[in-house]
Amino acid sequence: MQLKALGHSGLRVSAVGLGCMNFGMVCNQAATRAIVDAALDCGINFFDVADMYGGPLGEAEALLGRALGARRREVILATKFGGQRGSREPGVRGGGSPAYITRAVEDSLRRLGTDYIDLYQHHFPDAATPLEDTLRALDDLVTQGKVRHLGCSNYDAGQLKAASIAARSGRTHSFVSAQNRYSLLYRDIERELVPIAQAQQVGILPYFPLESGLLTGKYRQGATPPADSRFARWRGGGAFVSPGRWATVAQLEEYGGRIGRSLLDIAIGWLAAQPWVSSVIAGVTSPGQVRANVQAASWEPTAEDLARIAAIAPVPPAAPAPGG
Repeated sequence: MQLKALGHSGLRVSAVGLGCMNFGMVCNQAATRAIVDAALDCGINFFDVADMYGGPLGEAEALLGRALGARRREVILATKFGGQRGSREPGVRGGGSPAYITRAVEDSLRRLGTDYIDLYQHHFPDAATPLEDTLRALDDLVTQGKVRHLGCSNYDAGQLKAASIAARSGRTHSFVSAQNRYSLLYRDIERELVPIAQAQQVGILPYFPLESGLLTGKYRQGATPPADSRFARWRGGGAFVSPGRWATVAQLEEYGGRIGRSLLDIAIGWLAAQPWVSSVIAGVTSPGQVRANVQAASWEPTAEDLARIAAIAPVPPAAPAPGG
Protein backbone atom coordinates (compact mmCIF):
# COMPACT_ATOMS: atom_id res chain seq x y z
CA MET A 1 0.00 0.00 0.00
CA GLN A 2 1.38 3.37 -1.03
CA LEU A 3 1.69 5.92 1.77
CA LYS A 4 1.16 9.63 1.09
CA ALA A 5 1.74 12.80 3.07
CA LEU A 6 -1.23 14.10 5.05
CA GLY A 7 -0.78 17.76 4.25
CA HIS A 8 1.95 19.37 6.35
CA SER A 9 1.29 17.12 9.37
CA GLY A 10 4.27 14.86 8.87
CA LEU A 11 1.95 11.84 8.95
CA ARG A 12 1.93 9.27 6.14
CA VAL A 13 -1.47 7.79 5.35
CA SER A 14 -2.49 4.90 3.11
CA ALA A 15 -3.55 5.92 -0.40
CA VAL A 16 -6.93 4.36 0.34
CA GLY A 17 -8.54 5.07 3.70
CA LEU A 18 -11.43 3.29 5.35
CA GLY A 19 -14.61 5.34 5.57
CA CYS A 20 -16.62 4.15 8.57
CA MET A 21 -19.94 5.79 7.75
CA ASN A 22 -21.74 2.45 7.43
CA PHE A 23 -20.78 1.21 10.88
CA GLY A 24 -23.91 1.11 13.01
CA MET A 25 -26.25 1.78 10.08
CA VAL A 26 -25.48 -1.18 7.83
CA CYS A 27 -22.73 -3.02 9.73
CA ASN A 28 -23.07 -4.48 13.23
CA GLN A 29 -20.12 -5.19 15.51
CA ALA A 30 -19.20 -8.50 13.86
CA ALA A 31 -19.31 -6.99 10.37
CA THR A 32 -17.35 -3.96 11.55
CA ARG A 33 -14.65 -6.15 13.05
CA ALA A 34 -14.33 -8.18 9.84
CA ILE A 35 -14.00 -5.01 7.76
CA VAL A 36 -11.44 -3.46 10.12
CA ASP A 37 -9.38 -6.67 10.18
CA ALA A 38 -9.42 -6.82 6.38
CA ALA A 39 -8.34 -3.19 6.13
CA LEU A 40 -5.42 -3.70 8.49
CA ASP A 41 -4.39 -6.87 6.68
CA CYS A 42 -4.41 -4.93 3.36
CA GLY A 43 -2.16 -2.18 4.70
CA ILE A 44 -4.78 0.51 5.32
CA ASN A 45 -3.65 2.70 8.20
CA PHE A 46 -6.13 5.57 7.90
CA PHE A 47 -9.58 5.22 9.45
CA ASP A 48 -12.13 8.01 9.12
CA VAL A 49 -15.28 8.24 11.21
CA ALA A 50 -17.51 10.96 12.72
CA ASP A 51 -19.50 11.41 15.89
CA MET A 52 -22.73 11.66 13.84
CA TYR A 53 -22.23 8.31 12.07
CA GLY A 54 -24.09 5.18 13.08
CA GLY A 55 -27.63 4.39 14.11
CA PRO A 56 -27.68 6.02 17.56
CA LEU A 57 -25.44 9.09 17.70
CA GLY A 58 -21.81 8.03 18.05
CA GLU A 59 -22.44 4.34 17.41
CA ALA A 60 -19.95 4.18 14.53
CA GLU A 61 -17.18 5.52 16.77
CA ALA A 62 -17.99 2.94 19.45
CA LEU A 63 -18.03 0.05 16.96
CA LEU A 64 -14.75 1.18 15.40
CA GLY A 65 -13.08 1.62 18.79
CA ARG A 66 -14.01 -1.90 19.88
CA ALA A 67 -12.96 -3.39 16.54
CA LEU A 68 -9.52 -1.75 16.69
CA GLY A 69 -8.93 -2.70 20.31
CA ALA A 70 -5.27 -3.15 21.09
CA ARG A 71 -4.32 -2.32 17.49
CA ARG A 72 -5.48 1.27 17.83
CA ARG A 73 -1.90 2.63 17.96
CA GLU A 74 -1.13 0.97 14.62
CA VAL A 75 -3.49 3.33 12.81
CA ILE A 76 -4.09 7.01 12.10
CA LEU A 77 -7.52 7.61 13.56
CA ALA A 78 -9.63 10.50 12.29
CA THR A 79 -13.03 11.63 13.50
CA LYS A 80 -15.24 14.70 13.10
CA PHE A 81 -17.42 16.98 15.21
CA GLY A 82 -20.10 19.57 14.51
CA GLY A 83 -22.42 17.61 12.23
CA GLN A 84 -25.97 16.39 12.74
CA ARG A 85 -28.33 13.96 11.06
CA GLY A 86 -31.98 14.38 10.21
CA SER A 87 -31.84 18.11 9.61
CA ARG A 88 -31.88 20.37 6.58
CA GLU A 89 -28.76 21.99 8.03
CA PRO A 90 -26.06 19.31 8.31
CA GLY A 91 -23.88 21.51 10.51
CA VAL A 92 -24.74 22.23 14.13
CA ARG A 93 -25.27 25.92 14.85
CA GLY A 94 -22.59 26.64 17.43
CA GLY A 95 -20.85 23.37 16.55
CA GLY A 96 -17.56 25.21 16.23
CA SER A 97 -17.79 26.92 19.61
CA PRO A 98 -15.27 26.17 22.37
CA ALA A 99 -17.98 24.78 24.68
CA TYR A 100 -19.29 22.43 21.99
CA ILE A 101 -15.80 21.26 21.00
CA THR A 102 -14.83 20.57 24.62
CA ARG A 103 -17.84 18.28 25.09
CA ALA A 104 -17.57 16.64 21.67
CA VAL A 105 -13.93 15.61 21.95
CA GLU A 106 -14.44 13.96 25.34
CA ASP A 107 -17.41 12.00 24.00
CA SER A 108 -15.43 10.86 20.94
CA LEU A 109 -12.41 9.83 23.01
CA ARG A 110 -14.64 7.75 25.29
CA ARG A 111 -16.51 6.04 22.46
CA LEU A 112 -13.32 5.33 20.49
CA GLY A 113 -11.61 3.94 23.59
CA THR A 114 -8.50 6.06 23.12
CA ASP A 115 -6.75 8.94 24.83
CA TYR A 116 -5.89 10.83 21.64
CA ILE A 117 -7.25 11.46 18.14
CA ASP A 118 -4.77 11.72 15.28
CA LEU A 119 -6.91 13.97 13.08
CA TYR A 120 -9.83 15.95 14.51
CA GLN A 121 -11.97 17.51 11.79
CA HIS A 122 -14.62 20.22 11.87
CA HIS A 123 -17.37 18.44 9.95
CA PHE A 124 -19.27 21.50 8.66
CA PRO A 125 -18.55 25.23 8.81
CA ASP A 126 -20.29 27.07 11.64
CA ALA A 127 -21.40 30.57 10.68
CA ALA A 128 -22.44 31.25 14.28
CA THR A 129 -18.88 31.01 15.64
CA PRO A 130 -15.85 33.08 14.59
CA LEU A 131 -13.17 30.89 13.01
CA GLU A 132 -10.67 32.32 15.47
CA ASP A 133 -12.66 30.88 18.38
CA THR A 134 -12.91 27.47 16.73
CA LEU A 135 -9.20 27.32 15.99
CA ARG A 136 -8.25 28.50 19.47
CA ALA A 137 -10.36 25.76 21.06
CA LEU A 138 -8.85 23.14 18.74
CA ASP A 139 -5.37 24.47 19.44
CA ASP A 140 -5.99 23.91 23.15
CA LEU A 141 -6.79 20.24 22.42
CA VAL A 142 -3.45 19.85 20.63
CA THR A 143 -1.64 21.45 23.56
CA GLN A 144 -3.42 19.06 25.94
CA GLY A 145 -2.39 16.04 23.85
CA LYS A 146 -5.96 14.97 23.14
CA VAL A 147 -5.60 15.74 19.43
CA ARG A 148 -2.51 15.54 17.22
CA HIS A 149 -3.63 17.36 14.07
CA LEU A 150 -6.59 19.40 12.83
CA GLY A 151 -8.68 19.16 9.68
CA CYS A 152 -11.84 20.54 8.13
CA SER A 153 -14.63 19.02 6.07
CA ASN A 154 -17.05 20.63 3.64
CA TYR A 155 -15.28 24.01 3.80
CA ASP A 156 -15.31 25.92 0.54
CA ALA A 157 -12.27 27.68 -0.89
CA GLY A 158 -12.98 30.98 0.84
CA GLN A 159 -13.51 29.33 4.20
CA LEU A 160 -10.32 27.29 3.90
CA LYS A 161 -8.32 30.42 3.03
CA ALA A 162 -9.91 32.33 5.91
CA ALA A 163 -9.03 29.52 8.32
CA SER A 164 -5.39 29.63 7.20
CA ILE A 165 -5.25 33.39 7.71
CA ALA A 166 -6.92 33.10 11.13
CA ALA A 167 -4.46 30.41 12.23
CA ARG A 168 -1.48 32.55 11.24
CA SER A 169 -2.79 35.70 12.89
CA GLY A 170 -3.84 33.83 16.04
CA ARG A 171 -0.67 31.71 16.09
CA THR A 172 -2.68 28.52 16.42
CA HIS A 173 -2.31 25.16 14.74
CA SER A 174 -3.81 25.17 11.25
CA PHE A 175 -5.76 22.61 9.27
CA VAL A 176 -3.62 19.93 7.63
CA SER A 177 -6.45 18.39 5.62
CA ALA A 178 -9.70 19.22 3.86
CA GLN A 179 -12.28 16.48 3.40
CA ASN A 180 -14.68 17.25 0.56
CA ARG A 181 -16.80 15.45 -1.97
CA TYR A 182 -14.54 14.63 -4.88
CA SER A 183 -14.67 12.07 -7.65
CA LEU A 184 -14.35 11.75 -11.41
CA LEU A 185 -18.00 12.78 -11.61
CA TYR A 186 -17.67 15.62 -9.08
CA ARG A 187 -14.51 17.60 -9.76
CA ASP A 188 -15.82 21.01 -8.72
CA ILE A 189 -13.21 21.50 -5.96
CA GLU A 190 -10.42 21.60 -8.54
CA ARG A 191 -11.47 25.08 -9.64
CA GLU A 192 -10.80 26.95 -6.37
CA LEU A 193 -10.35 24.73 -3.31
CA VAL A 194 -7.49 22.59 -4.60
CA PRO A 195 -5.21 25.54 -5.54
CA ILE A 196 -5.68 27.05 -2.07
CA ALA A 197 -5.09 23.69 -0.41
CA GLN A 198 -1.88 23.20 -2.36
CA ALA A 199 -0.65 26.68 -1.46
CA GLN A 200 -1.29 25.99 2.23
CA GLN A 201 0.03 22.38 2.12
CA VAL A 202 -3.39 21.03 3.02
CA GLY A 203 -4.06 17.46 1.92
CA ILE A 204 -7.34 16.65 0.17
CA LEU A 205 -9.37 13.70 1.52
CA PRO A 206 -12.06 12.82 -1.04
CA TYR A 207 -15.35 11.40 0.20
CA PHE A 208 -17.95 9.80 -2.09
CA PRO A 209 -15.07 8.85 -4.44
CA LEU A 210 -17.30 6.19 -6.01
CA GLU A 211 -20.44 8.35 -6.03
CA SER A 212 -22.23 5.89 -3.75
CA GLY A 213 -21.48 2.96 -6.06
CA LEU A 214 -22.09 4.53 -9.47
CA LEU A 215 -18.35 4.25 -10.24
CA THR A 216 -17.98 0.65 -9.08
CA GLY A 217 -19.29 -0.90 -12.29
CA LYS A 218 -21.90 -3.03 -10.52
CA TYR A 219 -24.89 -0.95 -11.68
CA ARG A 220 -26.34 -0.63 -15.18
CA GLN A 221 -28.61 2.09 -16.49
CA GLY A 222 -32.18 0.84 -16.65
CA ALA A 223 -31.39 -2.44 -14.88
CA THR A 224 -32.88 -3.36 -11.51
CA PRO A 225 -30.16 -2.95 -8.86
CA PRO A 226 -29.45 -5.77 -6.36
CA ALA A 227 -32.09 -5.88 -3.62
CA ASP A 228 -29.62 -5.21 -0.78
CA SER A 229 -27.74 -2.39 -2.51
CA ARG A 230 -27.76 1.34 -1.86
CA PHE A 231 -29.18 1.96 -5.33
CA ALA A 232 -32.13 -0.28 -4.46
CA ARG A 233 -32.75 1.59 -1.23
CA TRP A 234 -32.60 4.89 -3.12
CA ARG A 235 -34.83 3.67 -5.97
CA GLY A 236 -32.21 3.61 -8.68
CA GLY A 237 -29.42 5.79 -7.30
CA GLY A 238 -31.35 8.92 -6.37
CA ALA A 239 -29.47 12.17 -6.86
CA PHE A 240 -26.27 10.32 -7.76
CA VAL A 241 -27.52 9.40 -11.25
CA SER A 242 -28.57 11.34 -14.33
CA PRO A 243 -28.46 10.64 -18.08
CA GLY A 244 -25.26 12.66 -18.39
CA ARG A 245 -23.58 10.76 -15.57
CA TRP A 246 -24.54 7.40 -17.04
CA ALA A 247 -23.07 8.51 -20.36
CA THR A 248 -19.78 9.47 -18.70
CA VAL A 249 -19.65 6.16 -16.85
CA ALA A 250 -20.11 4.32 -20.14
CA GLN A 251 -17.21 6.24 -21.70
CA LEU A 252 -14.98 5.54 -18.70
CA GLU A 253 -15.81 1.84 -18.90
CA GLU A 254 -15.09 1.81 -22.61
CA TYR A 255 -11.67 3.37 -22.03
CA GLY A 256 -11.01 0.94 -19.21
CA GLY A 257 -11.79 -1.95 -21.53
CA ARG A 258 -9.17 -0.68 -23.98
CA ILE A 259 -6.42 -0.55 -21.33
CA GLY A 260 -7.50 -3.62 -19.36
CA ARG A 261 -8.77 -1.75 -16.29
CA SER A 262 -12.10 -1.87 -14.50
CA LEU A 263 -14.26 1.15 -13.77
CA LEU A 264 -13.28 0.79 -10.09
CA ASP A 265 -9.58 0.85 -11.03
CA ILE A 266 -10.11 4.06 -12.98
CA ALA A 267 -12.22 5.78 -10.32
CA ILE A 268 -9.86 5.09 -7.41
CA GLY A 269 -6.57 4.94 -9.33
CA TRP A 270 -7.16 8.31 -10.97
CA LEU A 271 -7.96 9.99 -7.65
CA ALA A 272 -5.05 8.39 -5.81
CA ALA A 273 -2.68 9.62 -8.53
CA GLN A 274 -3.61 13.27 -7.99
CA PRO A 275 -0.71 14.95 -6.13
CA TRP A 276 -3.03 16.93 -3.85
CA VAL A 277 -4.94 13.84 -2.66
CA SER A 278 -3.68 12.33 0.60
CA SER A 279 -6.06 9.38 0.95
CA VAL A 280 -9.18 8.28 -0.91
CA ILE A 281 -11.82 7.62 1.74
CA ALA A 282 -14.05 4.81 0.54
CA GLY A 283 -16.95 3.50 2.59
CA VAL A 284 -17.57 -0.25 2.46
CA THR A 285 -19.97 -2.85 3.80
CA SER A 286 -17.82 -5.98 3.40
CA PRO A 287 -14.19 -7.16 3.55
CA GLY A 288 -14.36 -7.95 -0.16
CA GLN A 289 -15.01 -4.30 -0.97
CA VAL A 290 -11.98 -3.33 1.13
CA ARG A 291 -9.74 -5.65 -0.85
CA ALA A 292 -11.17 -4.48 -4.18
CA ASN A 293 -10.56 -0.81 -3.32
CA VAL A 294 -6.99 -1.50 -2.25
CA GLN A 295 -6.34 -3.45 -5.44
CA ALA A 296 -7.75 -0.58 -7.50
CA ALA A 297 -5.39 1.87 -5.81
CA SER A 298 -2.41 -0.26 -6.76
CA TRP A 299 -2.87 0.74 -10.41
CA GLU A 300 -0.46 3.48 -11.47
CA PRO A 301 -1.98 5.30 -14.47
CA THR A 302 0.36 6.81 -17.03
CA ALA A 303 0.31 10.50 -17.87
CA GLU A 304 -1.66 9.61 -21.00
CA ASP A 305 -4.18 7.62 -18.95
CA LEU A 306 -4.67 10.54 -16.57
CA ALA A 307 -5.19 13.00 -19.40
CA ARG A 308 -7.63 10.80 -21.31
CA ILE A 309 -9.67 10.02 -18.20
CA ALA A 310 -9.78 13.69 -17.24
CA ALA A 311 -11.00 14.55 -20.73
CA ILE A 312 -13.85 12.04 -20.47
CA ALA A 313 -14.90 13.46 -17.08
CA PRO A 314 -13.79 17.11 -17.14
CA VAL A 315 -14.12 19.77 -14.46
CA PRO A 316 -17.57 21.30 -14.98
CA PRO A 317 -17.75 24.98 -15.87
CA ALA A 318 -18.32 27.40 -13.01
CA ALA A 319 -21.86 28.53 -12.48
CA PRO A 320 -22.49 32.03 -13.86
CA ALA A 321 -22.44 34.84 -11.33
CA PRO A 322 -25.85 36.16 -10.28
CA GLY A 323 -27.05 38.66 -12.82
CA GLY A 324 -24.33 37.62 -15.25
